[in-house]
Amino acid sequence: MDSWVRFNTQSQAKERVLRAAQYSCMLLGYTLHKSSVSTDLQRTISELEAHMSLTRKLLRLGNSVEALQAAKMTIHLSDSVLRLCLTIGHLNRAMYFACDNVLWAGKIGIISKLDQQKWNHRSFRYYLFALILNVTRDVYELCLLLDCEDCYRSTKSPLSTSPSSAIPADQLSSSSSSSIPVTVTPAVMWVWLRKRIHQVGTVLYNNPPLLLDLLKNGCDIFIPLDKLGIYQTGPGFVGTCGLLSSVLSIVTMLHPWLKLKP
Repeated sequence: MDSWVRFNTQSQAKERVLRAAQYSCMLLGYTLHKSSVSTDLQRTISELEAHMSLTRKLLRLGNSVEALQAAKMTIHLSDSVLRLCLTIGHLNRAMYFACDNVLWAGKIGIISKLDQQKWNHRSFRYYLFALILNVTRDVYELCLLLDCEDCYRSTKSPLSTSPSSAIPADQLSSSSSSSIPVTVTPAVMWVWLRKRIHQVGTVLYNNPPLLLDLLKNGCDIFIPLDKLGIYQTGPGFVGTCGLLSSVLSIVTMLHPWLKLKP
């Protein structure tokens, strides 16, 4: 199995490039449709996109084995949240790739009378579950880093980062003496929110792997949402998100230190 995983990784770079080209064709087709160009050119772009999609399915044959191998590794993680998100996410990816293989077999005629719409819907459903777990993992990692940042700041300054810390001390003392509950004004809440957003931006800026993974998963999640009809955004937006996430995936493959681990 390990040798197959090593062999399979060699085709991932080609699949990423084809993915970027496929969604570029989708975006180009949408632009041409809005520009009211000749239908022959639009048909050519659509056929090229379909051929690239079929080629990608061929390159993804056997990816289920890699996903199962990854799930077997993440199930031993000490962090329970990471263990749950990553393991179930890899299992959903394995099911997605299995459905994708069935679709490929149906498109080339190996499996006759295959319900393409049913299997396509099923594959995107597993893909959506996997992406939801990936985003949950990213948010969890971000919360851990924010907690570490709060602990570091608390050791340097006795002031709290909560909204109530922005209330003057005399106001707190007068409120406590009169037993009136402290109320946080919208202005104070807005100041705290701006500080929190700045803190999130700083943490993400200092952790490029988490930032890229969050952006990639955030772009990818719109693809199954649109295909399943849950939140339809149109081929233009889907093509843009797919192209952006593909470019980010290629960047992480060119620079492995940018890939979020584990």
